[in-house]
Amino acid sequence: MAQLSSEFTVEGAYQYNHKNVGRWLWSHVARYRVLLLAGLILPVIDFIFFGLIPVYIGRAVDVVLTGEGALQNATLMVLAVSLTSGLAHLGGNLVSQTIAQHLAADAREELYRSLLGKSQIFHDRQRVGDIMARATEDVFQLSAFIVPGMLFATGTVLGIVVPLLYIALIEPAMLLVPVIFILGYIVAVKAYAARLLPVMRNQRSQYGKMNSVLEESISGIEVVKASTQEWFERIRFGRTARRFRDLFVHQGQIEARYLPLLMFGVALGLAFLHSLWLHQQGSISIAEIVAIMGLVNILRFPTFISIFSISLLQTGIAGAERILSIITADTEIDQNIGGHQATIKGTITFENVTYDFGDGKPVLADIKFSIEPGQTVAIVGQTGSGKSTLTQLVNRTYDVTSGRLLIDGMDVRDWNIASLRSQIANIEQDIFLFSRSIRDNVAFGMPDATTEMIEQAAKDAQAHEFIEGFSDGYDTKIGDRGVTLSGGQRQRIALARAFLADPRILILDDSTSAIDSATEDEIQKAIGRIQEGRTTLLITHRLSQIRWADLIVVLDSGRVVGIGSHEHLLKTSALYRRIFARYEVELPPLEVEVV
Repeated sequence: MAQLSSEFTVEGAYQYNHKNVGRWLWSHVARYRVLLLAGLILPVIDFIFFGLIPVYIGRAVDVVLTGEGALQNATLMVLAVSLTSGLAHLGGNLVSQTIAQHLAADAREELYRSLLGKSQIFHDRQRVGDIMARATEDVFQLSAFIVPGMLFATGTVLGIVVPLLYIALIEPAMLLVPVIFILGYIVAVKAYAARLLPVMRNQRSQYGKMNSVLEESISGIEVVKASTQEWFERIRFGRTARRFRDLFVHQGQIEARYLPLLMFGVALGLAFLHSLWLHQQGSISIAEIVAIMGLVNILRFPTFISIFSISLLQTGIAGAERILSIITADTEIDQNIGGHQATIKGTITFENVTYDFGDGKPVLADIKFSIEPGQTVAIVGQTGSGKSTLTQLVNRTYDVTSGRLLIDGMDVRDWNIASLRSQIANIEQDIFLFSRSIRDNVAFGMPDATTEMIEQAAKDAQAHEFIEGFSDGYDTKIGDRGVTLSGGQRQRIALARAFLADPRILILDDSTSAIDSATEDEIQKAIGRIQEGRTTLLITHRLSQIRWADLIVVLDSGRVVGIGSHEHLLKTSALYRRIFARYEVELPPLEVEVV
């Protein structure tokens, strides 16, 4: 199958078959051929010898009744076959458990690798809680699919085939009742599985929804508490949890109507009656009746265990479908391994760029302007005008819908994506920090950075002083998403991370909005130093930053409505004048541009 588009791939990674769930599962298990072979052979040995137990018990009975032969030998044979069966059973369980854990680990790794390779627009459509459910509970169900699911399924098949073979060797006529039972059993199990599978699929889907509600409530706990909406979230979660519970109740109702166990009871009685009738006809002996009834009784195991194996198998299949649907979901942006790689000089050109999020409603329309290397460009406009989206096209967070965006004269889609993004630093208003140490967060884009490099970047971002104020300094763990830090502290750590990366293109999306004026002045000096020789895209509402930009681009409803210097736009752009009217600066008379 052709490799799907991906922003991230691992060279030499094992390629699984994604054509359908069955082939995907088989391609995972088939990696471990030796274990798989052992996992198939050992259960066969187990049931061959397990089936011999009632055969040798029958022979022991014959010795007791006829007095011919050695009872001790018959007893030792029962012990020997029981021991062999037990050892094979133990080995089969061990091998199957090993395969199951390999499958779970490999599937989880493949899913995670796939998620890393998906585009931002893909992740924008997902619910984090549901993704987490797939990576945890659904993957766990894959393990249960093998052990005990497939182990039980194998036992079901062997638990039917082996006793029937032994019965046929003792007295073929005694196959009548067991064969009729097996035919009825197959029909009943097929109907049972058909009723159960939709319920198991709905269970896995509802679990993902329940997990999403939980994740959203916990992630937004500050908003929940500030709005005193605990009662509403409790009711909302309770509603999804009850739906999940109801599906388990439905599963139980289906399992309660499982007919094969009742059918087996009837078959056991009929088989005994048949054996007595054959004995009266002189066709079989008492010892053979004992052996045959022991073999018929083995059929109870596959009959009973099917109720569990089918549930486990179908839960595993439903989980596998959810995992595979994520893995095979196509992504809009490809890594382009053989694409252009070079040191970025910093020329950025928008050629009639239009972008929409797939709904046909342009967020940006017909954007045309150029940025020279080393220029600082301020992008301004009202909220929702498309400022952040425009900058996200530069590093291919999103791809243009039409038109072209060029960096150093090369379409960004022709660049190797790793080469492109490694030279662009983007600091957004909504800062994301990892729940790791401050050191790890600053050095995230450059893991091999020295302590001196990290501290210098922090000093440039005016973060060194408050970091040193913590008891553990740079080794301080900052909590989930950096919740232990103030907004200004998070922004300064993000700035330090960008400074350390030494980017060729720097994108600052309102990156100093949570910083006080005095600190901002110091940071602006550091930004001024790092901007030297680099192209900078600046989104901000602060006049002090905008007015010194080399070029200012004014956006309105996704279109460029003004471009030029601060003084030029104050004279020619009514929208730009409105944006800065609140600063109470003296505005020059508005000049109407003649196009």
